[in-house]
Amino acid sequence: MSTRPPPRTLTVLSRQSLSPSMIRVSLGGPGLAGFPPDFAGGYVKLMLAPATAGSKPVIRTYTIRHQAEDAIAIDFALHGGEAAGPATRWALSATPGDTIEVGGPGLPKPLPQGRDFYLVAGDMTALPAIGVNLEALPADARGFAAIEIQDERDRQDIAAPEGVEIAWLVNPEPGQRPALLVDALRSAARPEGSLAAWAACEFSAMKRLREYLRGELALAPADLYLSSYWKHGMIEDEHKLAKQQDAAAQPS
Repeated sequence: MSTRPPPRTLTVLSRQSLSPSMIRVSLGGPGLAGFPPDFAGGYVKLMLAPATAGSKPVIRTYTIRHQAEDAIAIDFALHGGEAAGPATRWALSATPGDTIEVGGPGLPKPLPQGRDFYLVAGDMTALPAIGVNLEALPADARGFAAIEIQDERDRQDIAAPEGVEIAWLVNPEPGQRPALLVDALRSAARPEGSLAAWAACEFSAMKRLREYLRGELALAPADLYLSSYWKHGMIEDEHKLAKQQDAAAQPS
């Protein structure tokens, strides 16, 4: 029997534009009662359409950027300022009082503690998780974060430690420059000592990062989180299959 909790019915509290390519929807209401604390950086499943006789349910996975006792905030990356799929279309039309079924939450994937230097990379789909992770580092942490954005105005204020440099890389065509993030990490000057890395982005960019972080730098699983959050030209279900096939092809 499944131990997965049933989905919650959450209410839209607000919608705001953070930048040309990102909007935030805050969810709360009575359905948030009992939601476990400290899940910022974890994920939820947004149930955008139920299953029908001829189709599967439409479900999309999103990161919790902020969590309060009475609300969770979900950030949605847009492509060129427009909706690219059912989740962003929903977010752009969300109005206070609307409700949505939400599954989860899933566990956060934080940076490991106690390393001398951190490498972080991601595009706008990973920006919410990157923000949570950088803000959770101790004040004396050192590192380098490469964040791919679509517009110079997509920069966000992240309360990262002073010793963590953030490089904002503008790419107005997401998915079209798979070497952008890995090239930025290669350029980062870093001291000797223990190293950990966290990276999440488009599938092709992830593969380049994997070659560098797992291959060239030989980071062990305890020191590396690496994931693709989407694949250019594919919907989430197709991307999930591509991820499974890619994982099966990797040496154990």
